[in-house]
Amino acid sequence: MGPILVNTIPETLLPPPAPYVPTADDRPPVDSSRRERRAVTLARRRRVRRRIRRAFLAVLLVFTVVAAWSLGHALLAPGNDPAGVKFVEWVRDHGGGSAVDRIEAWWYTNHEPRRGGTPQGGIPKAKPPVRAGRVAAPATPAREPVPTNLSPIATTPLPNEGVWQPTGKLVDGQPVIYQTFLRPDTVHTSLVTGAVWMNAHRLRAVLHNGLQLPGGGPWSSGPKIEPSDYPVLAAAFNGGFRLNASRGGYYTETKEVKPLVDGRASLVIKNDGTISVGQWGRDFHMAADIASVRQNLDLVVDGGHPVPGLLANDHSRWGATLGGKVYVWRSGLGVDKDGNLIYVGGEGLDITTLADVLARAGAVRAMELDINSEWVSFYTYSGTGPTDIRGNKLLGSIQRPADRYLKDGTRDFVALMLR
Repeated sequence: MGPILVNTIPETLLPPPAPYVPTADDRPPVDSSRRERRAVTLARRRRVRRRIRRAFLAVLLVFTVVAAWSLGHALLAPGNDPAGVKFVEWVRDHGGGSAVDRIEAWWYTNHEPRRGGTPQGGIPKAKPPVRAGRVAAPATPAREPVPTNLSPIATTPLPNEGVWQPTGKLVDGQPVIYQTFLRPDTVHTSLVTGAVWMNAHRLRAVLHNGLQLPGGGPWSSGPKIEPSDYPVLAAAFNGGFRLNASRGGYYTETKEVKPLVDGRASLVIKNDGTISVGQWGRDFHMAADIASVRQNLDLVVDGGHPVPGLLANDHSRWGATLGGKVYVWRSGLGVDKDGNLIYVGGEGLDITTLADVLARAGAVRAMELDINSEWVSFYTYSGTGPTDIRGNKLLGSIQRPADRYLKDGTRDFVALMLR
């Protein structure tokens, strides 16, 4: 009998075994109570998350509505400030002051004024003086004083640089206000700073109170110059920093809006309209004849010279807003040795160049006023009534319109009337 053949196939050629799939009978029993508890827990978590989202959205909605209402109220509030200025002031009032300062400092630091060059159009010409009629003057008036021309700062002076030009309203045919223009340093020679000399003995000062700064009231001297004052209105200029940044106080019409601080630079107006600048507690003390005191930081000129330490940019003395080293629109006010008033304003100034121009113009004591193009404003006036009153800017580049102080404003300012 022959051999038996077995049909064998090599294992390597066989298909792999099918994967094991457990059947329902093979799976371990599931605890249905555990599954139900897990489902309940997941449902509870979903409900909590929905409630948290709804609460967050509700809070966000309330915050948005309140913020929108507050901002809208600020934008529509009385006053002649532009909408952009009102928005920035609203941000400052709602905890964003430091952020605004940082943004402004960054902007100005990275957009410093151009170096070199000359002013377009040369040195400006002041508006010629105009007759205002007789205003409480002697029958034979004495010749009014004339300020001494300034030594230009720029290496190569331009025609009329530093020369005082009469302007404003005449009193008995004589000017009591003069303006001059000069470059503020030897580097930014395309910029022009304006300086004003005012015969304080022929002018009467009034501190006007803004709708928001200081606010409150009612005030006898409110947020605008009244038409009844137009016939004797000679000039007007801006006040100082916001009160929470001024490091000083504010007193007027027998009300101390913010406590006065010894050592602070102070603009002081007496009941008879006499105005001066000095250090509170040294040059001035509270007395019955004081009508108004507007404080702002520390003196920048004392004894006829810029005070020591200006280059150190001491924020505790001259303000943290933007910092003294930043080139920006600035303004300042001082008095000369005879008690006459000196105002300086212009763009591209730091604290040192502002103080230098004030001292060069004859100030023996001087303080910084407000800064930034939105706030620096000086005008002389022509006309005597609502139909012909005209404001004339110290510099054509002043941003605010010439009727700024003839309409309700948000900030304090000083008006000067002919005696």
